[in-house]
Amino acid sequence: MEIQSHKQEILDKRYLRMARIWAENSYCERRKVGAIIVKDKMIISDGYNGTPAGFENVCEDADGVTKPYVLHAEANAITKVARSNNSSDGSTLYITASPCVECAKLIIQAGIKRVVFNEMYRITDGIDLLHRAGVECIHVCNLDD
Repeated sequence: MEIQSHKQEILDKRYLRMARIWAENSYCERRKVGAIIVKDKMIISDGYNGTPAGFENVCEDADGVTKPYVLHAEANAITKVARSNNSSDGSTLYITASPCVECAKLIIQAGIKRVVFNEMYRITDGIDLLHRAGVECIHVCNLDD
């Protein structure tokens, strides 16, 4: 059993590194966040924070404040899988930063069972809600194997 958990830890770190690379696609200046949804060891969706399709790729206003219509990385990944033939039920979400409460609601409704994240956001209400819903949350600080 210990070997299995060590293998899962290695996979979790690899997928988190992939999410970090995917975050580089974001046009946001303040914070770039990436997300990957994995089911049965297959990436079924991905996302990064940014504006909705068809909008200009500018996430902050002139004062550096994030525009209210910017989508979070996990919301982009969840809506992307919803438009595909895949199901996120029972999957794992890998995200570079812990989710906000609004994204936590989407995670719960999408049937995602595990959330693995790297950075802890200063507001923990999203993680608190996921715990309440029985979603396994794993904070991985060090991404090295």
